Order: sequence, then C-alpha cells, then structure tokens
Amino acid sequence: MAQAKLTGKQKAAILLIAMGKDASSKVFNHLPEEEIDQLTLAIANVHKVDSQEKEEVLQEFHEMCIAQDYLAMGGIDYAQDVLESALGKDRAKEIIERLTSQLQVKPFDFARRVDAMQIYHFLQNEHPQTIALVLAHLESNQASTILSSLPVELQADVARRIATLEQTSPDVIKEVELILEQKLAATIRQDYSIVGGIDAIVNILNGVDRGTEKSILENLGLKDIALVDEIKKRMFIFEDIINLDRRAIQRVIQEVDNQDLLLSLKAASAEVKKVILQNMSTRMAETFEEDMQYLGPVRVKDVEEAQGRIVSVIRRLEDSGEVVIARGGSDDFLL
Repeated sequence: MAQAKLTGKQKAAILLIAMGKDASSKVFNHLPEEEIDQLTLAIANVHKVDSQEKEEVLQEFHEMCIAQDYLAMGGIDYAQDVLESALGKDRAKEIIERLTSQLQVKPFDFARRVDAMQIYHFLQNEHPQTIALVLAHLESNQASTILSSLPVELQADVARRIATLEQTSPDVIKEVELILEQKLAATIRQDYSIVGGIDAIVNILNGVDRGTEKSILENLGLKDIALVDEIKKRMFIFEDIINLDRRAIQRVIQEVDNQDLLLSLKAASAEVKKVILQNMSTRMAETFEEDMQYLGPVRVKDVEEAQGRIVSVIRRLEDSGEVVIARGGSDDFLL
C-alpha cells in the first residue's frame, strides 16, 4: 500500500510498530481510551509493512516534529521559511497546512515573542479596555512588566478590567490583533477565547513589584472593594506567613532552605521576624539572629527571589494538605 494513500490512523499505527513495544506503550499512557482503541484496531489491521512505507512514515513524522519546533520558536512564517530552505516550497507548504489545519494558534501569539516594553510603547495611549484585552492574552511576566510601567492612575483601572474580562468576541480580538500586528510587523492567527478573570490578574500581580501591587490594590479598592477582597483571597505573599498557625510555620521552617529564610528575614518586618523566630528552637533562633547581624547589606532582588522560593514551598505544602492558608474574610489580609 502506497504511503500517500495511508490514512492518519494507518500512519500512526506504522509509526508505533516502528517504534517498538516499549516506546509505543509509553505513548499509549498519554492517550485517552477512545484513541487507544482506535490505534489498537489500526495496528491489528496492519499485516505487513515494507521498508519503504516505514521510512516514508518515519520521515514524515520527523518533518512534522521539526516543523512544530519551528512554529514554537518563531511562528508560522518563520517555520515556513526554514522548511522551504530545507525541503522546497511545495513540501514546506504541505507540512505547514497539515499542521495549522489542526493547530489553533492562540490570539496574540506573535506578541509572546516580543519584548514587553516594546508592546508597552504601543499600548500606553490606548483605551484601558484595549490594554486589558492584550495583557490578558500575554504571558504573565510580560503583562506584569507592562502593568508596572503604566501610569499609577491607570493601573487599577486596567487591573479591574482584566479581572472582570470574560468571553471576548473573535471580531474584537481580531481587530485589536490586526492593529498590533501592523505596528509590530508580525503574523498571527486568532481563535475564540475566554481570558481574564481573577486568576489572570492574580498571576499578573504576583509578577509585579510590591509597591506596584499595593498601589493597584489600594486604588482598585476605592472602586470595587469586593473585587480586591476576592483577589487577596487568592494571593499569598511572604509577609502573610504570620497568618499561619504555629504548626504550619514550624513545618515551613523545616522545609525551606536556611539561606533563603535568612535573606528573607534580613529584610522582613519586625513582626514577621518575631513570629518566625518564636517558632524556632532557642538555639536555631539565636543562630539566625547572629547570622543576620553579620550578613551585611543584601540586594532587594536576592531578597525577593528568596521570599518567592519560600512562598512556592508554602503553596506546595498547601497543595499537599500539610499547611492551611486562611482564605477570605480576615482583616489579616488587608493592606
């Protein structure tokens, strides 16, 4: 049977046969039951595979993998240019069409590969709703940088719009994409998306500096205190460790790296230092206090990174049920 006439299932079956039992079983572990049944049937119906068919299927699989890598690296145009150089125009077009017919490229995909400040320069004078729409589609670190760079009076408004953004019309997304595409000279595709919401703004706020975060929440609270309360329910910062019970704090102390804890305490408030030191053994607390005296000045970036690692440990412990973080309704979370 000629390779050109093979169906997708038949090609997959030949590929799995060529991979061998061990590798194929690992692939099956990641497939839904329905697809496993279909592939099993396809494999059972492949009685004989000649060497040419196998080589052609393997070659096609290899080309598709390479094309997907190029798509991830630089988008559709980049992938097609590279493939044309390697395989010729017709073959490259065939591979790209096959991939993109099944692949849904997220809105603003091009912008995820652009420097955040470059995007900021194009967005800074746009309507807050337009800024919110774009930031909600970007990577959290990009959106955090852009949000931090906006004027203070605009930050809370944009944050509110991201948090309340729900289902967005494809026509609206397409219009904004085309404008930004023209400005940044990039190629994109759009799909129908549900973006934004509380989780989106929490992720973004977790990436901005503390001063920006505090300013946004304070200004946002003047307009929508309920929204601020909901955002705070889902946020946890290093200083919030004082809201944990004694057992939880002691568990955190056991789990975190001592150097991270030392750096974090060096720049922490007196209240945080007191609570954490009280939950150490006497000898450990004395050692930490002595080490802090001799540590000298520390860089803000190092402290923030250390505190971030500790917060990650706390969240991991929360996920495993070993630590319970108070959520909502508590004055402890008010700024």
